[in-house]
Amino acid sequence: MSDDASATGPSATDPGTPGVGGGWPLIEGWARATLSPRGPTLWQTLNHRSACLSCAWGTGGQHGGFRDELGEPLQRCLKSVEAIMAELQPAVGEGVFGRRSLAELQQLSSLEADRLGRLSHPMLLREGGSHYEPIGWDDVFAIAEAAFRAPPERVASYSSGRSSNEAAYLLQLLLRAMGSNNLADCSDLCHAPSTVGLNAVFGSGTSMVSLASLQQADCVVLVGSNAPANHPRLMNELIKLRQRGGTVIVINPVLEVGLLRFGSPAFPLRSMPRGSEIASLFLQPVPGSDTAVFLGLQKALLEAGAVRRDFLAAHAEGWEPLLEQLEATGWEAITATCGLSREELEHAAAVIARSRAVVFAWAMGITHHANGTDNVQAIANTALLSGNVGRPGAGTMPIRGHSNVQGFGSMGVTVKLRAEMQQALEQLLGRPLSRVPGYDTRALIEAAADGRVESLLCLGGNLWGANPDAAEARRALGRIDTILYLATKPNQGHFHGLAARQTLVLPVFNRFETPHRTTTESGNNYVRLNEPGSTHLRGADLISEVAFLAELARRLMGSDPIDWGRLQDPAYVRELIGRTVPGYGPIATIDATREEFSVEGRLFDAPRFPTSTGKARIAVTPLPALSLPEPEHFGGLPAGEAGLVLALITARSYGQHNTVVYKPGDAYRGMPHRQTILMNRTDLRRAGLVAHQRVTVQGEAGALEQVEIIPGEIREGAALMFYPEVNAIMKAVIDPRCGTPAFKRVPVLVRGPLAAGHDG
Repeated sequence: MSDDASATGPSATDPGTPGVGGGWPLIEGWARATLSPRGPTLWQTLNHRSACLSCAWGTGGQHGGFRDELGEPLQRCLKSVEAIMAELQPAVGEGVFGRRSLAELQQLSSLEADRLGRLSHPMLLREGGSHYEPIGWDDVFAIAEAAFRAPPERVASYSSGRSSNEAAYLLQLLLRAMGSNNLADCSDLCHAPSTVGLNAVFGSGTSMVSLASLQQADCVVLVGSNAPANHPRLMNELIKLRQRGGTVIVINPVLEVGLLRFGSPAFPLRSMPRGSEIASLFLQPVPGSDTAVFLGLQKALLEAGAVRRDFLAAHAEGWEPLLEQLEATGWEAITATCGLSREELEHAAAVIARSRAVVFAWAMGITHHANGTDNVQAIANTALLSGNVGRPGAGTMPIRGHSNVQGFGSMGVTVKLRAEMQQALEQLLGRPLSRVPGYDTRALIEAAADGRVESLLCLGGNLWGANPDAAEARRALGRIDTILYLATKPNQGHFHGLAARQTLVLPVFNRFETPHRTTTESGNNYVRLNEPGSTHLRGADLISEVAFLAELARRLMGSDPIDWGRLQDPAYVRELIGRTVPGYGPIATIDATREEFSVEGRLFDAPRFPTSTGKARIAVTPLPALSLPEPEHFGGLPAGEAGLVLALITARSYGQHNTVVYKPGDAYRGMPHRQTILMNRTDLRRAGLVAHQRVTVQGEAGALEQVEIIPGEIREGAALMFYPEVNAIMKAVIDPRCGTPAFKRVPVLVRGPLAAGHDG
């Protein structure tokens, strides 16, 4: 920690856990991958001109595999290596699905399913069948065509950010031309509050900060993000910010090691030996209290005379009611809600006030709440009150997860299609689009459970594994007649998310194998061009997603109202994107120019926004009312057992990408396997439990047995377990403004035999 600030909890991590994030374990991971039999192919792939497969902060494209959009070298991370190595696995062994019954496949963990290898041939599971069986592409298309001739309101899709812009555009164009708006997407389960909240304030739902702008900041407020694990590339920017004298304020209920110190191979002499200091100030609030935290920061700014009233008067609307709310809200209510002291909030506000340019960045620790959209708007309000929007080095920056999840939104894979794009699509298709509201991801599960979905196409992702209440998701998907999964590798959803009559698992090329050019969009609005590649799989029968979607569209609609067969040519798809997607004009000529670009109209270097008045729109965000149920809500404590109710944070481990697990444990948090729960030592003493005891974790949808307690630096009253396993015990409590589930504040009862002479 620096001299000017301190954490709200212990500054040291547990004995036996690393004191630095990253560092030499990264070098060891690279070395193991390099020295493996796949090492030469790995390095060839790392240098391929295509965007990283991992997070939306990844590198690649026309600048080369290791360079970012500014041409800076050494910008690949170990997470990228893990994703590539998984794609370079050999094909699933011949006869594996013939030998292993569905019941056996359902026993596989996420890691075990992924380690089966690459999918290489289409497969079909028939109603009542016990095994997947091979099927030819002609039969696949016959089934798909028949399935998607269902009434449009009974047809739906689900997608993840692993695919290209071209595939995403074709997917939404196909469904909308058929008359369906049922375009569920993985973003519905993660950053939808960012999109909705930022749109409400600024008229634009993405980051307003480019990489070049971030490098001009002298303060970053990082909220609800474990960037060392999920966005390691961002750590290089935080290291550089600290080295130029800047400040990083981290707000997170868990004292993550990598957010204290991080060793990056990009700085071998300065960072690797002991790690670079990251957090200048570390605040650990109560999970779900982020709106209260930012109301506290706003109140402190107001009382210190640091609110930029001149800026607000010129560039914002609705700010007077917010100031009235701050004056009327007492400090006691704020601190009681968030668990932080007035002094801590005032100190953080003073750091923001004296900084020249502040970037406010966040991930799913902000969005995964029943009031996630309010959280986002509270952050945006704080940026406005402090004058930190619409100029270089300042602004709001949601940190997207999957590599092209933002591109899918840009391409129109959303139930909230922007009016400008809707009009352009209607002009392209020559007819009005349906006005029937579409299903987002949670609405899709509910509609399927009610028997209102007949056919579903999943473009990547793990719809079953990503949803709360795994039993509910399984039942809902089981009422759909036909499900098509387009994927590169098996996942648990292919074994649990089964259709009523026919389930197809269809193998596709990954990004660096696709035999034609594609594009993707980073979380900072930068569009990358991916060059063609080839697969290492011999004798495989793969298809590109563009080819599959274009052929399905041709069979369904022929040449009405456009020549769907011509969409087999991705260059033509890019031409249509350039005509119909706002800000994407340069994509129409990218094949000739090879020039990557920033999406027009999203990066704000001046405080004028795409709203009706050009001004930002501030809205009052209510102080959240947080509570936890009593043990009786879960059936109470059996005789002879001790326990307590906690607010459970569900999270990924350090060796994980979305629902795909690469390593079973998490050395940084001291959690050696997936059946663990991270708890505060004070909570252990209070409950009568001890470290490493095996307990039952009871949620509202079920219980997990034999879970090992791991003591750690987590906020008192909170706990942490790994997603997606913990989905099995949680009900879907959603943000009513955007439909995103509250994965980060799940009420659970932790119970087990009372420990004699325990000391925590």
